Amino acid sequence: MPVVSHAKPKSGADQLADALGELGVEVAFGLPGVHNLPIWEALASTGVRLLGVRHEQTAGYAADGYARATGKLGVAIVTTGPGAANTLAAVGEAQASGSPVLVIATDIPSTLRRPGVVRGVLHESSDQAALFAPLTKRQFTVGAPEEIAGATIEAARLAQQPQSGPVYLGIPTDFLTATTKRAPDPVHHTPVSEPLDLGRARELFERAERPLIWAGGGALRAGAGAVIGELAEKLAAPVLTTFGARGLLPPEHPCLAPNSVHSPEVGALWDEADLVLGIGTDFDGLMTQNWLMPPPPTLITVNVDAEDAAKNYRPELSLLGDAREVVTALLGELPQKDGQERLTARLRRISAAIRRRIREDEPQAADFLGTLEEVLPEDTILIADMCVAGYWIGGFHRIPGPRKLAYPMGWGTLGFAFPASLGSAAAGTGRAVCITGDGGFLYGVGDLATAAQENLPVTVVVVEDGGYGMLRFDQEQAGLPARGVDLDGPDFVALGKSFGLRSERVQGFGRAFRRKLGAFIQSDEANLLVVEAAMRPPLNTSPRWYRKERG
Repeated sequence: MPVVSHAKPKSGADQLADALGELGVEVAFGLPGVHNLPIWEALASTGVRLLGVRHEQTAGYAADGYARATGKLGVAIVTTGPGAANTLAAVGEAQASGSPVLVIATDIPSTLRRPGVVRGVLHESSDQAALFAPLTKRQFTVGAPEEIAGATIEAARLAQQPQSGPVYLGIPTDFLTATTKRAPDPVHHTPVSEPLDLGRARELFERAERPLIWAGGGALRAGAGAVIGELAEKLAAPVLTTFGARGLLPPEHPCLAPNSVHSPEVGALWDEADLVLGIGTDFDGLMTQNWLMPPPPTLITVNVDAEDAAKNYRPELSLLGDAREVVTALLGELPQKDGQERLTARLRRISAAIRRRIREDEPQAADFLGTLEEVLPEDTILIADMCVAGYWIGGFHRIPGPRKLAYPMGWGTLGFAFPASLGSAAAGTGRAVCITGDGGFLYGVGDLATAAQENLPVTVVVVEDGGYGMLRFDQEQAGLPARGVDLDGPDFVALGKSFGLRSERVQGFGRAFRRKLGAFIQSDEANLLVVEAAMRPPLNTSPRWYRKERG
């Protein structure tokens, strides 16, 4: 980035606003506090929409939801101390899922800070930045007013740089009103890429008879879907996608294996493979059933971080670099293999077997998935929570394209879906449909006010089963009585109406659900649909994993 020098003195808040404008930020999410009010004032005269929420955790989740929907930087602006701390669960999810989120938090005035002493200043903590250390790529604390713009641009650059993730930026509140000239922005040098060992890759692929591609969230964030699909067809290799890569390939792609790998028929593809190409993935425990999936005979990884690629399964060859660029290079090197038609026929049989089992074992889930597939337009952004209905979506719903599913299986934060859906809805890329349970929805229910006030295009579907359905299932499986999992809740329809939202209730996932959901997503306004239903969890939840021991 070139050196920028601005001679005209401005307030620190105006310099922050300038930097966000230069970064192309269109929407930010925040909650006002006594220390950050100058930011709200400064942004009022810019093109940045600062969307007010009712809890700082919502600001973090909404920024994450915006980032997942657009691939752009998500920005949360919060106040000092408890305001900053309230974002931590959302920041942890963004970190685990690789979402480029910038948390801008004020801190106590620099003039009142005494090193090593907590004096009792309003909202003071001994080291606010340290709260974010385990959950962010880096923590910046601005040391002088003239550094605000440069630090903002540097923090945003780092958040978006692969491997993307959240970054914290702390600004002492007195710097926001101080008038000063902007210091030159830092100069960055593009790192030199290491040469790829394409000859070794070709040698390994030439020996392989049953190659398989395992694509993760890094592949999706790199926009590598098209070249991965082309490579899969060239190799006649099935493509398995992680939760973070759902939608990487179109559902009709001839090499896309039906989700989820937790289904025995799909898991067999891994077991049979003599070479696995892992792209943008770390082979985490949720996808590998806590590494009960056996290490492949030969593993080649494509990743921007060699340590991340090798921490769970040891690769024979590691190709470092951007997923799209590396796979493009591989396309020109690897041999054409036969067997595409046989593979496609097998994948279709597997898909049919999985759908048949769902219909036989859990008819409500089959109705639920069928309605989503039939009713949702392709530009819909689906945001699922850590609830039974969300697990069914994450594992088995046909996702029409990249960035059309946001699912918190990075860190596994219950309460993600509704606040994240506000960010997705604000992105302007399609209507957001939030699928949540009656337990998780209550985490952020106050932001129904935000949905109504900001007229966000979001449909909230609350699946009401009277408690934490997944945890209830865990206790049942263990032969234990239900403790702490059965919940008395409000009348969600009346609650939604009290916020001014169209709100209705249906029983089960039958025709009424299909009809109401279809009508609700055609609306231009926020609305709430409550579904009284209970489903068993699917095979991609840990109590139902079919692998019980390595092998």
